[in-house]
Amino acid sequence: MTEPVLIERRGAVQWITINREERRNALNEKVALGIQAGLDAAEADKSVRAVVLTGAGDKAFCAGGDLQLQADGTPFTIDAADPRHYVARLLRRMDACRLPIVARVNGPALAGGFGILCACDLAVAREDAKLGVTEVKVGIFPMMILPYLLRIVSYRRLMELCITGELITGRDAVAENIVNYAVPYEELDQKLDWLLARVTDKSPTGIRLGKQALAKIREMSTDAALEYAQFMLANMTRTKDAREGMLAFNEKRAPNWTAE
Repeated sequence: MTEPVLIERRGAVQWITINREERRNALNEKVALGIQAGLDAAEADKSVRAVVLTGAGDKAFCAGGDLQLQADGTPFTIDAADPRHYVARLLRRMDACRLPIVARVNGPALAGGFGILCACDLAVAREDAKLGVTEVKVGIFPMMILPYLLRIVSYRRLMELCITGELITGRDAVAENIVNYAVPYEELDQKLDWLLARVTDKSPTGIRLGKQALAKIREMSTDAALEYAQFMLANMTRTKDAREGMLAFNEKRAPNWTAE
């Protein structure tokens, strides 16, 4: 049986590939669990510096939820009393990841796939990839991914996307700060490698603690955020990576990061 998610190590980067090309890399529970397992494995290895999340082939990054008509006519079943739906678990796990997650948007990122894109830290997209939320066209709204869309997309633009169901391109998404870079498909991996090189040579400890702090500060009042930031900065200065970074700067050499 074909694995729904492929996990591959490439140098200092862990690649996680949704491997359902025949279903346009649609999201289901097995895919969500596979992505989570890939993140777990990446964090367990101190030599991993970043994670790439992508889809198999060139037809789609992720076309959203794998909708199958149920016996009662609904597109899927969900227990309103259970807050542990697999999409919520996946998004929480991505949020908690201490490594930078880079989306390699090799094709359309629609509905839940657009939510996964917005949950990543950085994104490189093919310029003609279609992005957006189409749920309104089947009578629903992108409820599960709204918290992540609101972080990335401006309110008025998000409202327009949600209530029209219209799509934008990767090229458009750069101008709206939804993705970092958009390039022709044949240049996608070259641009991705360029971005990864700028990430993986930096302090893994600094990035890890910085991501943790940013996630907390985003939910705080300004006063609480300033107090927390001071506490975190004091802790960061005591790490081995911070000491090595300062020493390397003074000695005018490249630092030797230990992720400690």
